Amino acid sequence: MGIVSQEPVLFDCSLAENIAYGDNSRTITMKEIQAAAEAANIHSFIDGLPQKYNTQAGDKGTQLSGGQKQRIAIARAILRNPKVLLLDEATSALDTESEKVVQEALDQASQGRTCIVVAHRLSTIQNADRIVVFQDGVVVEQGTHQQLLAQKGFYHTLVTKQMGHNK
Repeated sequence: MGIVSQEPVLFDCSLAENIAYGDNSRTITMKEIQAAAEAANIHSFIDGLPQKYNTQAGDKGTQLSGGQKQRIAIARAILRNPKVLLLDEATSALDTESEKVVQEALDQASQGRTCIVVAHRLSTIQNADRIVVFQDGVVVEQGTHQQLLAQKGFYHTLVTKQMGHNK
């Protein structure tokens, strides 16, 4: 299982080492690290840094923006090649522009595996195969984005409220 949380934990070591922490059961090659970074949409950014993959992340990733930290965490999860990927509010702390870039990386990371997404931002889940809506800890609706909108139930209300707040 791979996990990408709302506030990923990065270590005060190189970006390569932070990504390699995705699988501590073996020695990770630089080629694998770069492939994971490419899949997480962070390779170009890292490659443009003066020290590239040897760049220090800083204590808790202080040298990186929120979106960059998220993409490092996604690369770490991809490196593990999990059958199940858990995304726990992975885009909630990001601005709209960073969210788009991270969402592209998450879409790539979810290919070929079961992906469980916990989200309050509906843009994060609207392309999911199945959306399960909880209210007070109870499942009240489930289906695709379009099916749930057509039901005009609780999900429809949530979407309408979020769209109203974004205008």
